[in-house]
Amino acid sequence: MTLAADAAEPSAFDSLAERYDQTFTDTTLGTRYRAAVWRRFASVFPAGSSVLEIGCGTGVDAVELARRGCTVLATDASAPMLAATAARASAAGVASAITTQHLRAEDLAELHPAGQVFDAVLSDFGALNCVASLDDVARDLAALVRPGGRALLCLMGPVVPWELAWFAAQGSMRKATRRWRATEDWRGVTVRYPSPTTAHRAFAPWFATTRCSGLGVLLPPPYAERLAVRVPRVVGVLDAIERRIEAAPAVAHLGDHYVLELERRWT
Repeated sequence: MTLAADAAEPSAFDSLAERYDQTFTDTTLGTRYRAAVWRRFASVFPAGSSVLEIGCGTGVDAVELARRGCTVLATDASAPMLAATAARASAAGVASAITTQHLRAEDLAELHPAGQVFDAVLSDFGALNCVASLDDVARDLAALVRPGGRALLCLMGPVVPWELAWFAAQGSMRKATRRWRATEDWRGVTVRYPSPTTAHRAFAPWFATTRCSGLGVLLPPPYAERLAVRVPRVVGVLDAIERRIEAAPAVAHLGDHYVLELERRWT
């Protein structure tokens, strides 16, 4: 089911929908990044959960959740992304478990009048890096998640040794330090890189942090795909080591992404 598809306005992400899977989902590194997130799904999204997904992209996570017995309201700011999600759900035979809705992360309050309360929330691979205020998102989600409900939020962090070394080696210090600036403009979208500590503080009034892990600490960043395909065994070893240390103190502060797991407070 698709809600308000006709009302969708153009998004900076529209042009990415057709090639997103080719350039990330199905790549060597994209596959490993997503698998690392999926390792946490069983703990956060047990079968029978109703899940609100923020920034569903082409629907890869939504379909996986549906296969695990969850129902999903998959939201995105991009109509082509939502169309890709609906098509993927249909092809996978789980369309009845996934509803798509055109909705920006900044506009979650529009869901409040419906009175729907979710068991869990998912936002994967940086959708929340494009919002102006995590505090506002946290407040809006507090009204949409039941007490004791869970959230898994995957954001891009500000300090990435891999990125610093990668672009410095190419002589581009501006790119190497781009995340250190307060904001970055990408196709007219303002991108921010809050630290795990900043994200924790934004959600703390309503959500308790239960786990925070690093992603892309030892694994190369997705744009290093050409390197990764040349040394698959090395990438496999780095991935295995990273999964062992991902939740160690300070590791989350050094990843291309970090995965913040939250629980809605009872009071």
